[in-house]
Amino acid sequence: MPKILIVEDEDVIRLALRRLLERNDYQVDEANSVQKALSTYNVNDYSLIISDLRLPGAAGTDLISKTDAPVLIMTSYASLKSAVDSMKKGAIDYIAKPFDHDEMLETVARIILSTNSERQTSAPEPNSSQRKQIADANGMIGSCKAMQQLYDHIRRAAPTDATILVHGETGTGKELVARAIHNQSTRNGKPIICVNCAAIPETLIESELFGYEKGAFTGANTNRTGLIEAADGGTLFLDEIGELPLEAQARLLRFIQEDEIRRIGSVESIKVNVRLICATHRDLKEMAHSGRFREDLYYRINVMKLELPPLRERGKDILELAETLLKNRCEKMKK
Repeated sequence: MPKILIVEDEDVIRLALRRLLERNDYQVDEANSVQKALSTYNVNDYSLIISDLRLPGAAGTDLISKTDAPVLIMTSYASLKSAVDSMKKGAIDYIAKPFDHDEMLETVARIILSTNSERQTSAPEPNSSQRKQIADANGMIGSCKAMQQLYDHIRRAAPTDATILVHGETGTGKELVARAIHNQSTRNGKPIICVNCAAIPETLIESELFGYEKGAFTGANTNRTGLIEAADGGTLFLDEIGELPLEAQARLLRFIQEDEIRRIGSVESIKVNVRLICATHRDLKEMAHSGRFREDLYYRINVMKLELPPLRERGKDILELAETLLKNRCEKMKK
């Protein structure tokens, strides 16, 4: 769980920001001044420090030289000059007060993901043969710049247990990416369960995912294990999660928060250890704003986001894809 330190002298803002971050699975400490932060905490222990610019005593930017953690500056004086000055002093970014909750969460997630990626790549950068190994081992085709970057993202994301959102147009290989992440992870000895949310009727999706007890509804003649429970120890891939009904979204959110599920018709909770990878071609953020997708669930699944390039932007990869498909078809037809 990423640790964040808030340095803010206004009690109302500090408390509101703390609650926002804790609701989204961040561990939070707080201080009301730079001096208090330095005397109370080891400021190198944090994934991110969020500090007001203007504080009693030293300015928030004074923290930059005293920590290896990235520092995000908040300011009520949202002028270009104050932003530029903060960035020149080494702040990783700035955000204006009063801050928008969505903007704050997106900024925090982006900074932490970027910083973690840099730390993980303190080891030598993967060379072309390493990227090719990832591609070949997982049936992925392509060597354009966008695909090279995707292979790097897969390599960095796989060892973590972070929830991942894969976004891309239909046909860009979202399931291949999910399988590649699973295969490169420590969970590769356990199953990966792939579920197309768009292919299961609304009336059945909850029983498919969570299972049910005998007698829970008409036709439930035996107990049935759900797909989440079946993925225990491994990975659950939910394709087209944007098609999931709101009722099922609520149950999925509880599973993410508690690492447990409850079969339909049961009062007992079952602990599960499952890594979640979701995929969609839709704009989930816009859907959340319009009430068609749970906003809290959106932020829970959007911890790490992988963007898949559309085929039209992959240049010579298209020829390689066509040749591979033709070769496979000929082999099947024995020609």
